[in-house]
Amino acid sequence: MELAKAEIIRIATEFNIKFIRLQFVDIVGRVKNIAIPVKQLKKALNGEVIFDATSIDGFNDIDNSEYYLIPDINTFVVLPWRTAKARVARLICDIYTLEKKPFDGCSRYTLKKVLREAEQLGYMMNAGVELEFFLFLTNQKDCPTINTNDRAGYFDMSTSDVGDDARREMVLALEQIGFEVESSHHEVAEGQHEIRFRYSDALDMADKIVTFRTVVKSIAKNYGLHATFMPKPISGIDGSGMHTHQSLFKNNNSNAFWDARAPMELSDDALYYIGGLLKHAKAITAITNSTVNSYKRLVPGYDAPIYIAWSSKNRGAFIRVPEKKELSTRIELRSPDAACNPYLALAVMLRAGLEGIKKKLTPPEPINTNVYSFTDEEKKAKGIEMLPLSIGEALGHLESDEIIKNAIGFYISEQFISLKKREWSDYLATVHHWERDYYISKY
Repeated sequence: MELAKAEIIRIATEFNIKFIRLQFVDIVGRVKNIAIPVKQLKKALNGEVIFDATSIDGFNDIDNSEYYLIPDINTFVVLPWRTAKARVARLICDIYTLEKKPFDGCSRYTLKKVLREAEQLGYMMNAGVELEFFLFLTNQKDCPTINTNDRAGYFDMSTSDVGDDARREMVLALEQIGFEVESSHHEVAEGQHEIRFRYSDALDMADKIVTFRTVVKSIAKNYGLHATFMPKPISGIDGSGMHTHQSLFKNNNSNAFWDARAPMELSDDALYYIGGLLKHAKAITAITNSTVNSYKRLVPGYDAPIYIAWSSKNRGAFIRVPEKKELSTRIELRSPDAACNPYLALAVMLRAGLEGIKKKLTPPEPINTNVYSFTDEEKKAKGIEMLPLSIGEALGHLESDEIIKNAIGFYISEQFISLKKREWSDYLATVHHWERDYYISKY
């Protein structure tokens, strides 16, 4: 249901809202916000709030550092974890220049552009995600540790686990702000959890992902815990992913990926879409796995993909096709993690898939056996390549892939690559604990 400006003002008054958070994300996907007193709400709804972006990485053009925040009124929610004395509401914003034109660095607008391209071809994108995260204890200074509060495993149930209590409150808070939560459970690793919610159109899903991260972190803090979406916080155990389910629907509301008469009931559009994702997988990975740490998760032995292949059965593949068909027909990209910018991640997935459809990129045969058991010769014969081994390698593929760079635009691709190259350079120049532990007594 679409909200009107007058309805938002009425709700703000009825709920005694004191502050409004005008929220947006930077180029790498970190949530930013400006809090305004509720008296300024009408001004904000009219798109009259300007902010100075000088100190925001990727936005800080010294000649053009001021921008308008234009709220999407359908993203208005009252944050349920704040006290009644200081209630706060939230609006997600697009970023515009002082000339009232969309800012090229606004990743939410970037996703909108790719969605319009899909619409012109007769498609709309639906997406759903499985978001995993860790809950760690904090120390006496309220700083996060890597100590977990539980010793539980996959689907384990506990009656005295503060993590379970926190997760339950997270679910309730998400439901209060409009999420349709489908399930929640303990994940494989100690301290690791997952909450799944119903799929939606791609823009709404990207908004939900950034909202989800905020809700989870805020509720965890109330329980003396630190929630992190860092892909691999501890070596030797499973990392946290953001398996991304996606499908295209036609204007008549039929699933463009389903064909009851085809093998695996996958339409030509679905196969071409898979072909596009496979072709551009290495460049996509720079966006969907955007941190140095992301590549500590994409290693053998932890149910995360490292080979560019697709399958109807193998959960270690880059792309998996779930069993459900008809309206539920979809493909699952298993490599992304939740440290990414979800607007850019969905934009590059969709753009690669559309490129596959337009160029009729037929994928190779699915790999339904364990790729890890293949010899190098067998992998070569089947054309199976590996995902990038580092953010540095992935950035190289992004720089040479014009389709994926075009999906996010010249400004964002230039800024993103620059920021991430700096991150990679800093990492390479740092001496790490493993190096000291391994070498200091040997040499």
